[in-house]
Amino acid sequence: MLKKPRCPSQAVVTMCTGKCAKCIGVSLIPLAILSIIANILLFFPNGQVWSPDQLSDKVWYFEGIVGAGLLMFIPSCFIKSAGKDGCCGNRCGMLCSILFSGIGFVGALYCFAISITGMVEGPKCNNSIDNKWTYPFFLNSTRNITDVYLFHQDWWSICFEPPNVVLWNIVLFSMLIIFGGIEMILCAIQIINGLFGTLCGTCMSDDGVV
Repeated sequence: MLKKPRCPSQAVVTMCTGKCAKCIGVSLIPLAILSIIANILLFFPNGQVWSPDQLSDKVWYFEGIVGAGLLMFIPSCFIKSAGKDGCCGNRCGMLCSILFSGIGFVGALYCFAISITGMVEGPKCNNSIDNKWTYPFFLNSTRNITDVYLFHQDWWSICFEPPNVVLWNIVLFSMLIIFGGIEMILCAIQIINGLFGTLCGTCMSDDGVV
């Protein structure tokens, strides 16, 4: 029986690309769910309901719900299925996973960027300075990085409504930054993994042949 040709260093690569894809696909699902939950909680500062015009603008970008959430389920399913054994070592599946990993990377990057912006500019709140719903911590051209409210916890009391909104935003946006960052890393790894899987397949038989 004729053996199928192998690519260089196939014995090292093909034994791990399939398992790696499955692991990444499974890992993306809980991260997507947690991102959706974190984004939804941003709509309810201090666990209370507020009118839409009293919420921070960045909440309405749906970075966790769409970017790192719903958009991540599609790559997750394709990446996980790409790790299965198939015709030609499932090279076609691994090739498609590269495309969907790219989509997932863009979604995670969107969440990561918007969340950083939302945390840096601070929450929208009814503040004690002018008793208006504004962004009292917004970093404009007249302030430098040392003036960011994150470094001055004593400033947080400026926002008296919603209660604890500063800490609420910091925690949830930080979670979205972390989740988005991890998703970006996983999608980037799968892009590289997919390249190896496309070239060398996803599985290895006992005699070292795909």
